[in-house]
Amino acid sequence: MNLIGFNINKVSAEKFSSNFKELKIENNITIEDIQATKSDLFKKDEEALQVKFVYNLDYSPDLARISFAGSVILLVDQKDSKNILKLWEDKKVSDGLKLSLFNTILRKTSIKALELEDELNLPLHISFPYLRPKQENKD
Repeated sequence: MNLIGFNINKVSAEKFSSNFKELKIENNITIEDIQATKSDLFKKDEEALQVKFVYNLDYSPDLARISFAGSVILLVDQKDSKNILKLWEDKKVSDGLKLSLFNTILRKTSIKALELEDELNLPLHISFPYLRPKQENKD
């Protein structure tokens, strides 16, 4: 399985309040749809799957929300494609595929989310490394 495309179709960011006393940041990724896409560019035994997703960052209680909607395009062999689409008929995704998809979505959207958080003066949803002053020995 290879990632051959990543598209963001919708970005939304709203700040409702600046009272961050009881801040809780929750994130949620939802797989909206999985469909096969055909192309003459692929080998006979390969097929592309388009996986539509929504990723939300919710700052609670009702402080802010950042949302992304888009799609991931995967190149898989036909056997894997059939298995993935069969599972999707029941709105299920295998744990291995879900882990790979979620990591891709998080990696691609986190940078954009950080930019939006900076613009809206929101706390960051992930921690950055930072330097501390060197502590002197007090012996």
